[in-house]
Amino acid sequence: MDRNLRGRVRVRGGRGGQRRQRTVISDEIRATVTDHVLVHEVQWGFTDGRDLPAVYTVPQIERLPHGGGRTGMFSPHQETLIADMVRENNAIKLSEIQQKIIEDHVNFESINSVSLSTVDHVLKRNRLRMKQLYRVPFDRNSDRVREQRFQYVQRVFQLDAMERPHEYIYMDEAGFNLTKRRRRGRNVIGHRAIVGVPGQRGGNVTLCAAISNHGVVHHHANLGPYNTHQLLIFLNHMRDALLGQQDEHPIYVVVWDNVSFHRALQVREWFNMNQGFINLCLPPYSTFLNPTEEFFSSWRWKVYERQPYTRVNLLQAMGLACGDIGVETCQAWIRHARGFFPHCLARQNVACDVDEVLWPDPEDNEEEDEKEEEEGEEEESTKEEEEMEAMLEVEEEEEEEEDKDKKVLKEHRI
Repeated sequence: MDRNLRGRVRVRGGRGGQRRQRTVISDEIRATVTDHVLVHEVQWGFTDGRDLPAVYTVPQIERLPHGGGRTGMFSPHQETLIADMVRENNAIKLSEIQQKIIEDHVNFESINSVSLSTVDHVLKRNRLRMKQLYRVPFDRNSDRVREQRFQYVQRVFQLDAMERPHEYIYMDEAGFNLTKRRRRGRNVIGHRAIVGVPGQRGGNVTLCAAISNHGVVHHHANLGPYNTHQLLIFLNHMRDALLGQQDEHPIYVVVWDNVSFHRALQVREWFNMNQGFINLCLPPYSTFLNPTEEFFSSWRWKVYERQPYTRVNLLQAMGLACGDIGVETCQAWIRHARGFFPHCLARQNVACDVDEVLWPDPEDNEEEDEKEEEEGEEEESTKEEEEMEAMLEVEEEEEEEEDKDKKVLKEHRI
């Protein structure tokens, strides 16, 4: 027998430390044995009246694919209905889905019982996972708020169309306390993750900061909350810092939220006295349009990295952390905030402060690829048609020239 047809021997460990051998017969050996049996049946005459050829060659034997098992409980249409239940209500529980399936005798008429694990498997097949719920106020996407977002974007476009150059300055205030720490950490299994904090909470330190496309314009920390008096001091310092940098000054558009002391009478008088500054308030429930929210989120962690409770003073750490944020980072935050403008112009609901689609759907990518392939095929077909038309034109021109030459030869002969 050929070496390639020899059976492979698999050794397994048995009970009591004994080893038993199991011979694995290859498909080639099975085909050879079957071929010999059929041929010998013909030679020995044990065909039972069957008409078999004198020489019979058995084709290659292949294993059948694995079959069996239960079929799916739900059809593709029913699985789509289950997935739609979750899309309509993100807070729905598996038990509630189970109850709806059993009670729906129209779409699930043949299903009288279903387990929670089966429902969970259906959701996983449809790329639905358990997530942390994001709480959205009822008024966040009301008609009034969506209209205010639309008017805000229109106002920004009007300012962009002005002949005189202008610069947007985004302002906001944020509180800071040393007792705040990360809520998650690491330690050995069975032991708590512990971090040290001051014994007393102490007072909050409020930081007011302004950023633009040129980076952090100005920042100032204050013990306790901000008020109208503190805000006017900040505006005066920011004005002195901006006007002392350039000879020709653009119009500075101060963009902030509509908190009460931002709309105080003294603040409005300050903008009337300083003609080079314009006040623009953000719509309510629209923090995603203010890039300073991203600034404060990054700034807090940079303050913690400075370890103000052991190494440096808190105010010093807050100032150094502002210097760690570069110009390109601020520009990226501003671009991200302006990326919501199309949603505001279309008066669409914005449920999250970040992009709702965090990762693109692979099915959408496949559809885009198919569209690109179809467009490419159409372009190739049009190119082939153009090439064929050009070849036909060339052939027609050649035929016309040949006809002319023939006419000239006939005239010459005559």
